[in-house]
Amino acid sequence: MPVGKGGVRDPEPEDLEAEEAVHLVARIEEELNLLARNVDILEKLAKSPPIGIIRLSEALHLPIHKTRYSLHLLEREGVIQPSADGAVITDKSKEFWANLNQSLDRMTAVIQHLKSRAVEHESRPPSSRKGY
Repeated sequence: MPVGKGGVRDPEPEDLEAEEAVHLVARIEEELNLLARNVDILEKLAKSPPIGIIRLSEALHLPIHKTRYSLHLLEREGVIQPSADGAVITDKSKEFWANLNQSLDRMTAVIQHLKSRAVEHESRPPSSRKGY
């Protein structure tokens, strides 16, 4: 067990790899949650335009800062635009929904493939090899 500065144990290479894998998956999960929030906001705007940031955040039970960030992202994509009464969707939203559907189909295929590989590796006995 290597000891680093200050007598603190340096992480083993396997520990670092496992930690990095967890962080990678967590980042992807965070991005999917952001996408879901953006979709929720876009759906709400489609049903009851225009709507201001405060009413939108209250309706979706989201903090105002998260609602503001999602509105910024959606505006940058061109699927919403600001108005005097609040945000409204644009014609580009139809294209967004079509692209989202295609992207989710591709992601679903990748996720299913990764899931089968994870199940396969999970059932294997641990390797006795160390290091690289």
